[in-house]
Amino acid sequence: MSPTRIPLRGCAGLIAAVVIGGCGNSSPPASPASPASQAPKAAPAPSFVVSREQFERVFPHRNSFYTYDGLVGALGQYPDFTTTGDDVTRRREASAFLAQVAHETNGLTLVTETDKTTNYCDASLPYGCPAGPLAYFGRGPMQVSWNYNYHGAGDAIGLNLLADPALVERDQVVAWKTALWFWNTQPGESIATPHDAMTLGFGFGETIRAINGHVECNGASPAQVEDRVNAYQRITAELGVTPGEALTC
Repeated sequence: MSPTRIPLRGCAGLIAAVVIGGCGNSSPPASPASPASQAPKAAPAPSFVVSREQFERVFPHRNSFYTYDGLVGALGQYPDFTTTGDDVTRRREASAFLAQVAHETNGLTLVTETDKTTNYCDASLPYGCPAGPLAYFGRGPMQVSWNYNYHGAGDAIGLNLLADPALVERDQVVAWKTALWFWNTQPGESIATPHDAMTLGFGFGETIRAINGHVECNGASPAQVEDRVNAYQRITAELGVTPGEALTC
């Protein structure tokens, strides 16, 4: 794993530019992209603490690409997600995840970044940018960007996203898996991954730090932090749980 990077990327439709922290594995890239059916089999999907009806109420204007079934189909990749701790902890984690993807995608209306002209290619890495220097713009519920994040996410879920990053915008289950990869494995500038932040009691604010670090936290962008917190409070209310403490970063 190469050192953590905090790249700035644009995301039209949101309050301002946002960042996906963390980085991909710097080992040689995987073999050419294979169909999702040939990827390593994940554990069976656990039951989800969010019902279909709650998901639809939270995202009434979502892009048809993002479905409840797509999200549930991705859950088996990270079976500890929303199954760790007591019922309050599980519902808070689900609320936090959905709040963050709501902010990143303007309520699940964006599948990709609007501006696709930014070079998110760190060509100094040994695996380079085989899909081209402009191919690694933000995609999916977490708007994952940069070649090293596509490489890391692809390695984790058993697909060569480095060679075929557009798979994230073609396959909704793959898209959700990339978001869950970030949530469960990438701490960014935080002391914990977003999953650990919610299950170990650090609070929602620490998930913001993992996603956007110094770009938003410590007073850097209070409007974006407020938007994320508002989404979290709205979704916890929908799921019938209190939001807990330490909501900001």
